[in-house]
Amino acid sequence: MSAPTRVHLIYPHGNSISTPDAIGRELGRRLEARYPVIYHDWSDFGAIKPEPGDVLLGHPNPDPNSVFRRSLRQEGWSRRLMLAPFHHGDLRQIAFEDPIVPKCDLFLAITGPYWIRTIGKSRCSHWEPKVIHVQHGVDRSDFPAVKTSFAEPGKRKALYIGHSGRGKGTPYLAEIAVLVPEAEFSWMGSGRPIPGLTALGHTDFSSAAGKDLVSQFDFLMMCGNADSNPTTILEAMAWGLLPICTPTCGYEGLPGITNVPNGDAPAAAAIVRRLLGADESELKALQATNWRLLDEDYNWDRFAADVVSAIESEESPALLPESPMRRLIFTFYDLTSQYGRVAYGRPGRMVSSLRRRWKTLRSARTATRTNHL
Repeated sequence: MSAPTRVHLIYPHGNSISTPDAIGRELGRRLEARYPVIYHDWSDFGAIKPEPGDVLLGHPNPDPNSVFRRSLRQEGWSRRLMLAPFHHGDLRQIAFEDPIVPKCDLFLAITGPYWIRTIGKSRCSHWEPKVIHVQHGVDRSDFPAVKTSFAEPGKRKALYIGHSGRGKGTPYLAEIAVLVPEAEFSWMGSGRPIPGLTALGHTDFSSAAGKDLVSQFDFLMMCGNADSNPTTILEAMAWGLLPICTPTCGYEGLPGITNVPNGDAPAAAAIVRRLLGADESELKALQATNWRLLDEDYNWDRFAADVVSAIESEESPALLPESPMRRLIFTFYDLTSQYGRVAYGRPGRMVSSLRRRWKTLRSARTATRTNHL
């Protein structure tokens, strides 16, 4: 297609070096080199009226009245592109997107190799034709190398960064830590206490004190079970820490990132214990591999190039067929999730919405059967 008239970018885009603001800001800067860009926040309301040639690009909000979702229904867009983190590990987090994906030309999924490799066997398999894999990025100047040497075997420490809510797998992380009592496991973040981990609270990673604290650790330990591909892992790699994570953190099969299995704490503990005692030359080699990976693949230039390719393509594939039962499952998770309770109101309204959607699905199924008679 010809260059768009404008790109309406709906994504957080503040000054924070952390995501999601870093995504909108860094992507927007690069898009501005090619197109006029108009910024909107993902929590804005109202609808954008497109001019000929305009492109809608952004992150949907669970609220049906938010700007991306309302604008998506407007006629006149040259391209409709959804850009958002993706995993299929917990439908409670993504079910609201099921009626949105079909209305988009493409879904630019910010995610790791694991979730792309397994999408065909998931409940999101019908999305697959529209999904374009977009790998995260990080600006290494925001997360400079602070880990210049590793502690001696027997003195090495592991760090977890994040909250302790659903999807982060902190109970499993605690289970592994208990099996490796010879090592110190600490936690920077907020939420419910994580047994076996020393809580360090919130840390400002842009400060000298925050960087100094990070430099005291050797490994980043992440055990997410429904995590698209946390930038925390890339940030730790930039600092020089070595990531250890479950495949369901998104990152799988990358040479500098050590994977531990899901649901097998003794096996995971054995892998951690081996790294705790590895020669520093091995750890230095993994560190160098990670820095090359960031320079070559996980950076904002490559991220933006993938988005530009989607903007300028004419690709708009159809979804694979979705059974009425699967639609009902997505609807149930949408209406009963924490997002649904906010967006749709009291339980009675959710039940009414569920009944209306079920009637619609039954009518569509009956019509399909009649057409085949």
